[in-house]
Amino acid sequence: MIELTREFIHDLPKAELHCHLDGSMRVETIIELAKDQNVTLPKKTPKELKKYLEAGPDCKSLEDYLKPFDVTCSVLQTEESLRRATFELGEDCAKENIRYLEIRFSPILHVEKGLKLTEVVDAVLKGKAEAEEKFNIVIGIIISSLRHFDPQTSLTLAELCVAYKNRGVVGFDLAGAEANFPAKDHKEAFYLIINNNINTTVHAGEAYGPESIHQAIHYISANRIGHGTRLRENGDLLNYVNDHRIPLEMCITSNVQTKAVKTFANHPIRFYFNLGLRVTLNTDNRLISRTTLTDEYMLAVTKFGFTPDEIKYLILNGFKSGFLPLNKKIKLIHNTTRELEEKGMIIKKDYI
Repeated sequence: MIELTREFIHDLPKAELHCHLDGSMRVETIIELAKDQNVTLPKKTPKELKKYLEAGPDCKSLEDYLKPFDVTCSVLQTEESLRRATFELGEDCAKENIRYLEIRFSPILHVEKGLKLTEVVDAVLKGKAEAEEKFNIVIGIIISSLRHFDPQTSLTLAELCVAYKNRGVVGFDLAGAEANFPAKDHKEAFYLIINNNINTTVHAGEAYGPESIHQAIHYISANRIGHGTRLRENGDLLNYVNDHRIPLEMCITSNVQTKAVKTFANHPIRFYFNLGLRVTLNTDNRLISRTTLTDEYMLAVTKFGFTPDEIKYLILNGFKSGFLPLNKKIKLIHNTTRELEEKGMIIKKDYI
């Protein structure tokens, strides 16, 4: 009988699909970069800054949760800081045996000191390449727009994404506060993305109802849904997502912190998994949410009773849902399957 200890979960190969660069920095790095760039931080010591940036029990909403990003983005305005943050995130993930990682960020947030959008992306890709060379990890970069941006800005970011297709950028994302910022406003940007055969993921159904998910799928052709906690409110749409194997990028800790769900007990991950939806586990923001992917899997075990059999399929869901060419994805899945079976987690051949 396999015992799902923290050490066992930590050692398993894993994939992470929903991880924001600016929300997953090391506190010590933020302080060093602020000193180098003459940026004033709201708190001086690592302990004080960490507490300031982390979403605590007083976090009231998604909008409240997003406030610390002003601090992290303030030190991500140089090529070196972007390279370093990307490299360190790759290193942190590799240390907990994440074999495939997708890092998302919005380049437009990093041009306040004069960087060109291309310089921003090049710096992130440099950090990605260095991490891949040094660690046992494959990294894909997702360019994000934000819902509150002018649609023309989203189109500019989409054009940037097209330019970097097959150069390390694997997808396009729409993030940010959902209320009053409908996805359909950005359909021109997504039209360009879709017509260039680029993968899409959209934050939807996190702080707004299932109609937000409907728009993400039917107006801007989302291949994956970020969060989707409120999908359960529309059974017909839920069945559509299930039938079409549209993956859900779920982030348990973050969903509780942003009040997308009231408590862990209210989180739909167990309900979705039991129905057969392709659920994946992710951190969202490692720093802001004070979590790791190992932590998220342990929550699945301790809060929702996931068994060893179920954990292995959660893991495989992550690899199956990655924005990778099929041949590379198959290689990763075969390697992961072999590692899991070496640890006694046998994979059934009829798994969809």
